[in-house]
Amino acid sequence: MIKTLGRHIKGFVRDSVLTPSFMVLEVLMETLIPLLMASMIDKGISKGNLKHIFITGGIMTICAVIALLAGIMGGKYGARASAGFARNLRQAMFENIQTFSFANIDRFSTAGLVTRMTTDITNLQNAYQMILRMFTRAPVNLICAMIMTFVINAKLASVYLVAIVLLGIVLGILLKATYKYFNQVFEKYDELNASVQENVSSIRVVKAFVREDHEVKKFNKAADNVYRLFVKAENAMVSVSPIMMLTVYGSIIAISWFGANMIVGGELTTGELTSMLTYCMNILMSLLMVAMVFVMITMSLASARRVSDVLEEKSDLTNPENPDYEVKDGSIDFENVSFSYNKKGEKPVLKDINLSIKSGETIGIIGGTGSSKTSLVNLIGRIYDVTQGKVKVGGKDVRSYDIETLRNEVSVVLQNNVLFSGSILDNLRWGDENASEEECINACKLACADDFIQTFPNKYNTHIEQGGTNVSGGQKQRICIARALLKKPKILILDDSTSAVDTATDAKIRRAFKEEIPNTTKIIISQRVSSVENADRIIVMDDGQIRDVGPHDELIKTSAIYREIYEAQTNGSGDFDEKGEM
Repeated sequence: MIKTLGRHIKGFVRDSVLTPSFMVLEVLMETLIPLLMASMIDKGISKGNLKHIFITGGIMTICAVIALLAGIMGGKYGARASAGFARNLRQAMFENIQTFSFANIDRFSTAGLVTRMTTDITNLQNAYQMILRMFTRAPVNLICAMIMTFVINAKLASVYLVAIVLLGIVLGILLKATYKYFNQVFEKYDELNASVQENVSSIRVVKAFVREDHEVKKFNKAADNVYRLFVKAENAMVSVSPIMMLTVYGSIIAISWFGANMIVGGELTTGELTSMLTYCMNILMSLLMVAMVFVMITMSLASARRVSDVLEEKSDLTNPENPDYEVKDGSIDFENVSFSYNKKGEKPVLKDINLSIKSGETIGIIGGTGSSKTSLVNLIGRIYDVTQGKVKVGGKDVRSYDIETLRNEVSVVLQNNVLFSGSILDNLRWGDENASEEECINACKLACADDFIQTFPNKYNTHIEQGGTNVSGGQKQRICIARALLKKPKILILDDSTSAVDTATDAKIRRAFKEEIPNTTKIIISQRVSSVENADRIIVMDDGQIRDVGPHDELIKTSAIYREIYEAQTNGSGDFDEKGEM
């Protein structure tokens, strides 16, 4: 974990070295001041030596100025180092997330990734800054002050050793008790963020069903879980300050008592006692700072583990050693394919699939909910890898291709597609960033999107809100189809992607596909028979298996499942939209 995080200090090593260096310089200057003060009292004030007072006072002033400047520079470089460390971590996490397969993403919730990118990295940033500054300053200050006290009077300095041992034992016990709470609290943060994310993204549904009170209660419950864990952690740490102050005052009393007796006995001077008391505060305040750093480190250890989990996660899908960079055509073959999302799962979602699709063929896929239609097509673009068997595209196993090359030749349009904030043209150019406006318009005409886009005041420069909230579901689907067409793929997969458009528009889209992209293999997943009935072949799926394959007329006669779906949709369906041909 430390090695994983340490790699991301790159670019800020100089700042990370300069920060503790300035902290050490600051401590050294501050350590000299009590010693100079003792000399001023014993050799200047007590003896009325003004020259010594002025010289010593000048040296003290110089030491104080150097300490001030060193502290400022330490703060400056510490801020740069910690902020840069956090920036590198966020960039590395985001870049690694982009490489994740769907299986990798399934292991982390969206809210969990957001918490790791924000709260957890902020904790690491704060902890790193405290390590560079306070965790350097405090131990060095402690060591220097202890050395000076033993130089002044070793017998009296032994009081500090007893105080340090006692405080060390107490802090160790308390920090061990609090770690488990900090380890749990960030998991509750995930739940809190998930509640907010779900509520904001589904606010229309919440308001439509008047469920605001329910959502407030759910959020309050998540917030209360975070509150309770933090209270437990704080309760465990609440005794640190009283114990620390008790030790400080106890040490001051002990030093004053024994020191006074030593002055009377001639073993100690007044100046030396004054410097001992000053060093007492330095030592014990250093211990307090160390305790604070340990609290921050304890809290950040849980964050460090969560961030490292994301950074160390490797994609389940990787390129072969010598990948193929050319897909010959859009032919698809499934050979004895079985697939399970959970590799340890007993029941696969796809079982013994054998299927051959010619390049340019139009294939319809129909079946009930949960029949694994989407799981089947996800294997074509290698969104997931098969558990058993082989999927071939262009005559070659999909695992032999460069992943980016393969996916550029397989365009997928989902039922619930996402549009990004920006203009319509910006969204269309996700399919081809170099596409001209004319090419974008032509793709939209094929997808029956041009008609409604032309009605917008700014036409193709119309701004799309995040998630496409300012266009209807059908309009969003047609823009997404156009976006997929701009890739000029060899395989086009429409996964129930016309569910929000009427059957007449659906038919026009399919007819345009047949006429304009005849050499592209088209796979249409739909719940509507009208969307697939004119396909070259229709695949009927049930319970993760292919039950029947054939054209519409044949399946009406031979497939009980297909006939049942067809009759349920055509008998008294009330669908009066005009029919079109594909």
